[in-house]
Order: sequence, then structure tokens, then C-alpha cells
Amino acid sequence: MVEQGDAAPLLRWAEGPAVSLPQAPEPQAGGWGRGGGGGARPAAEPPRRREPEEPAAPEVLLQPGRLELGDVEEDQVVAVFVVTFDPRSGNMVEWCLPQDIDLEGVEFKSMASGSHKIQSDFIYFRKGPFFGLACFANMPVESELERGARMKSVGILSPSYTLLYRYMHFLENQVRHQLEMPGHYSHLAAFYEDKKGVLHAGPGRGSSLPPVYWLPSIHRYMYPEMKITHPAGCMSQFIKFFGEQILILWKFALLRKRILIFSPPPVGVVCYRVYCCCCLANVSLPGIGGTIPESKPFFYVNVADIESLEVEVSYVACTTEKIFEEKRELYDVYVDNQNVKTHHDHLQPLLKINSADREKYRRLNEQRQMLLYSQEVEEDYNPCEEDLFVLFFLEQNNRIFQTLLEVSASQDKTLTAEHARGMGLDPQGDRSFLLDLLEAYGIDVMLVIDNPCCP
Repeated sequence: MVEQGDAAPLLRWAEGPAVSLPQAPEPQAGGWGRGGGGGARPAAEPPRRREPEEPAAPEVLLQPGRLELGDVEEDQVVAVFVVTFDPRSGNMVEWCLPQDIDLEGVEFKSMASGSHKIQSDFIYFRKGPFFGLACFANMPVESELERGARMKSVGILSPSYTLLYRYMHFLENQVRHQLEMPGHYSHLAAFYEDKKGVLHAGPGRGSSLPPVYWLPSIHRYMYPEMKITHPAGCMSQFIKFFGEQILILWKFALLRKRILIFSPPPVGVVCYRVYCCCCLANVSLPGIGGTIPESKPFFYVNVADIESLEVEVSYVACTTEKIFEEKRELYDVYVDNQNVKTHHDHLQPLLKINSADREKYRRLNEQRQMLLYSQEVEEDYNPCEEDLFVLFFLEQNNRIFQTLLEVSASQDKTLTAEHARGMGLDPQGDRSFLLDLLEAYGIDVMLVIDNPCCP
């Protein structure tokens, strides 16, 4: 039986009116930046500056299975580096600050396999406890030594990926600068001196990995921060790309399965699909997630990451290397373009779209249409489409776990078909999903929904 305990609710908003389902103008298409099927990156609206007297806005920190108000996230850069492709030696780190930081493997993470076929890209990745963002560019040169092409990536490492987007434009300019004037690092050195931070272990964290920041507080006071994790068009493209299959990904994400997304370069837009998958599994109820592993965004991975992936029990990642498909021991769910598949027999039922899934997808699109309509009739502030997406699944997940916790606390602990419908699930089509969910989260209830296939 899952103990709900007497802990106070962990989701706390900034002062102000309660948040309703967001309504806002449709964000521009184009994802978080250049690359992929998203086309050219739209001109980003510059972040709004706060007045000096305005207090810093807090972030909502998502730990496994719950949301809570964390400390203000510090804008820290712990390393800056330049990676180059040498025709004789392959990928190599040609320059970095600080000089003593461990960047082993970054030369492959920041220049995806197959990048020589494209002109530019951007890559999010994970390096130990840090997250990285690198911008790659490929410039033709008249040089036999360089075999007609000069390829470099300029990147940074930070304790959290939610602020990395701020430096996308700077990194794009710097990689172009490095291609045209190799060996000139003064701008990068000045940037590091300005942004470098000293990492402190928070209370109770010790030497554990830094927390992963997922979801900012959804509130008008927080709106300038929304673009940190919700760049315009990210969720919209995710929905359009996968369609109803986002409900399949939602179930696998909520079960904390190992999800690997394959795509040829450019990989930037695919990194955002990793992020969107993680957003599907947010839960803000106390008493949930204590026994379930954290869902980790690894973003881009390659063969050099195989050893670290072997010990992970839950993650979402993307790769450009087809060889991963053969290494079934590394993943539970493999996504190739829009084809979602699993090699586990017991997970096969979750690949089927049922009537409840279609209804959820209909409601999601209905709310998106209402949002589009609101832009024509309202000029006041409204949360954006990315907020709607996150809140939609957050509320869906909360409804499921609230029901499960209530049933587990009841005398007979019986979960019926009526309960399933009340949670927005199909009593028959989602029976396997419910069984997996109860087992994964250690919730003690008895499922009495008959399986028509197994009398």
C-alpha cells in the first residue's frame, strides 16, 4: 500500500491568481533552433528584462514523480570548448576552459556521427552531471590538408540545460568565427570569465548528480522564463510529428521506460523530441515517485555512451547511429522516425491506440484550437501553447495517480472499470498499461477489470 503521508502539497506557485488552462497566440514554427525538419529558426523575441526592483522569479524543480518549488536556478557555465575534426586524428578538443576539466567524449557528443553531410546543427547532450549545448558548422575550404572541408563545434557545459538556449546565438556566431579565424579564442575566454560559476552541493545532495530542471512555474509573473524550457513551436512540432502516437510515448514515459529515438543528422530538432517526451511524465502529487527511477534526458548519445547506458534503468535519448537498433539490451522503446516499437512482448499491447487515447488526442487538439481562437479576441497576456501541452499531461497524470492513491487507501482496494474510465483510460485497452503502472509505482490495489482475451 502506498502511504500518502502528511506532507504538504509540493507544487507551489508564485503569488498571484490561480492558473487556468493556458491560452495564447500560436507560437512560430521552427523548434528551438536550426536543423532538422523544422526549417530555419524564426527570429526569436528577445527575453524581456525585469526592472531592477523586481525580485528574481523562482523555478519549479521536478524531482522524480513530483513538482516542487526549488531555488532560483543559477546561470552557470562550467566549461567552454572548441571541437574540431582533424582528417588524420578524427574528432578532437582543440581548446577549452578551464584547462583541467574532464571533457572525455565531448568531442563525439558535440559533433554527431554523420555531421559531415550537413552544413550546420546544434546538439544538446549530457556529460556526467552536466548538460551541454554545442553548435556545429561545416565550411568548404580550398585545402588538401583539410580535404576540402573545415568542421568545428563550439559548446558549453552547465549544471542544467534549461538556460543553455540563451547562448545559442553566441555559440552559432563563435563556431562561424572559429571556422573563418581558427585559433582565436579571446571572445570565448572572456565569455567564460563572465559566466563561470562555482558549483555548490545543495542540502542533502552531497556528491549526487545535480537535480534536473524540467518545468518552470506557469504564471504570468513567470512568463519571461517560459522560453527557457519552452522555445516557440517545440511542442507544436512534436504533436504534429507524432500525432496520436504521443499517447503511446506518454504511457512509456510515465512507466519510466528506456526510450531511444533514432534520426539521421541534423540532430538538434530530435533533441527537442527527447525533451517533449520527458514533459509527458510530469506528476505533481505527494506520495508519487518514491520507488520509481528518475526519467533522465540524455539527449544525444553515441557508441561512446553504451557503457553508461547499460546501467541506466530509465532515460530518454536520441542518436544518429543505426547500430543502436541492434543493441536491444540498451533500450525498451525504439523510435525510428514516426515508428514507435518495442521488443518486449509484455509491452506490445501499449503500442495500440485505443478509444480513450483518441479521445485524449481530440481534447488536446480542441484546446489548441481554442488557444488559436483566443489570439484573435484577446490582446492581454495568455500562456503559450507549450504551457497548454505540459499542463494537459500534468493534469491527466495527476488524475490517474489521485484515483490510484484513493483506491489504495480504501478498505477493499478494488480498482474497477468505472475507476479506469474516470481516469480517462480504456478499461480493456489500457488494462496492460494499468497493471504495469501499478507494478512500477508500487501501488497496492486489486484490478478487477476482466480481460476479454483471457477468460
